Amino acid sequence: MMQTGLFDWQTRFEQLDTGGDPLVKLNEVMNWEQFRRRLEKVRDKDRKSPAGRKPFDVIVMFKILILQSLYNLSDDQIEFQVRDRLSFMRFLGLSLGDTVPDAKTVWLFREQLTQAGLVKKLFDQFDAFLRKTGFSAKKGQIIDASIVAAPKQRNSREENQQIKDGQVPADWSENKKRQKDTEARWTQKNGKNYYGYKNHIQIDAKNKLIRDYAVTDASVHDSQVFEELLDEDNSSRDVWSDSAYRSKEKLETLEQRRFREHLQRKGCRHKPLTEWEKSGNHTRSKTRSRVEHVFGVQMMRAGSLLIRTIGLVRAKTKIGLRNLAYNIDRFCLLSLT
Repeated sequence: MMQTGLFDWQTRFEQLDTGGDPLVKLNEVMNWEQFRRRLEKVRDKDRKSPAGRKPFDVIVMFKILILQSLYNLSDDQIEFQVRDRLSFMRFLGLSLGDTVPDAKTVWLFREQLTQAGLVKKLFDQFDAFLRKTGFSAKKGQIIDASIVAAPKQRNSREENQQIKDGQVPADWSENKKRQKDTEARWTQKNGKNYYGYKNHIQIDAKNKLIRDYAVTDASVHDSQVFEELLDEDNSSRDVWSDSAYRSKEKLETLEQRRFREHLQRKGCRHKPLTEWEKSGNHTRSKTRSRVEHVFGVQMMRAGSLLIRTIGLVRAKTKIGLRNLAYNIDRFCLLSLT
């Protein structure tokens, strides 16, 4: 077998660069150290003794979670990919001789962030950074929601009814309880049934950056988190959303808060839309559709919006990391154009 040397690896990295490795550009643009202080607070609180193996650097672990979110990888998959892919190793600053965090270590670090409620704080911190570096929220805001599927639960009708009533079946063992997601819910969209959670987001119309988000179970109607996502700091008072958000109450709220509404209209069986209303919908959709690009990018990059987790608290961490990863990736693109 032919032995490889330093120049062989250098040649392989040059070939990756020629192919346009996006992770190289991400490292060039991003200042990852801005997250260190907040991340290390979690580590300091968790580590009770200096004995034992030195923990992995918090920035390396955080970047692993960003990679995992960008490509929608499980903990086992991200461990394998970091070991296997040169581009991932280089992104993390690891060499072939370095120890790679295993799946359990990745899970534990994410769990530490979850218990500390840190992901939303990291998201808000990066949003503040975006605003300081010239990417403030401009030209109005767009609000929408996307269903994020979770693994379906194989429960009986009686068990499902008890869960819906906020109860846990009495005959479930402690081990079974840990494996069952009792907080995800079913919903129907366009005649199809979905099980999981919802990612409610608000983006600015100019940069297509996610400015705020909320995570709920899938049964929560889109309009229920509408007001809490409205951004008072956007340079424009224009607000776009689809017809699911349109109601007398929402229109009154927007008027009271001095926002200009651009909410899609929806016809019904006995009162179809007029040609004037259809024309207005067409005009509004040119801007409103920009939020679909955000969900499209998340789907295209990850291949799926499925999350592998149990419970709403952990779902908030996973979906929050996905939104943060999108903003980091989007910031890289905006910075290079």
